[in-house]
Amino acid sequence: MTTNNLFPRGQKAPAYFSGDAWVEMLITDVATYDLVSYNVTFAPGCRNYWHEHSEGQLLLCTSGEGYYQEKGKPAQRLKAGDVVEIKPNVLHWHGATATSEFVHVGITPKASQNRVTWHEPVSDEEYNNLLNRK
Repeated sequence: MTTNNLFPRGQKAPAYFSGDAWVEMLITDVATYDLVSYNVTFAPGCRNYWHEHSEGQLLLCTSGEGYYQEKGKPAQRLKAGDVVEIKPNVLHWHGATATSEFVHVGITPKASQNRVTWHEPVSDEEYNNLLNRK
């Protein structure tokens, strides 16, 4: 399933994704707003690596179907209109289902001090086990 993007698809994501993803920066004036906002499009089956944000992250799901999972917890299925509030320093990943693109607007609060720590990729085994538990 393809999606109808509200924003441009953007540039190919450079790293920390298993599969194809694109990022379009939306708000980058950290000096004024102390946040950054970006539109991320995940191809079917694409997900980002396990990671954490020192000051948290917000996801506003705009199109398609995806997943969000915190380490040690069951994954949540996401669709347009869902909002995910990720607390500081929570190890997590997000991405598309195997059959649908997934698009979200990400918001990084306190951007002047918010650091992302990237961990290992979500393994194919972890992802496939998730699919088997639909």
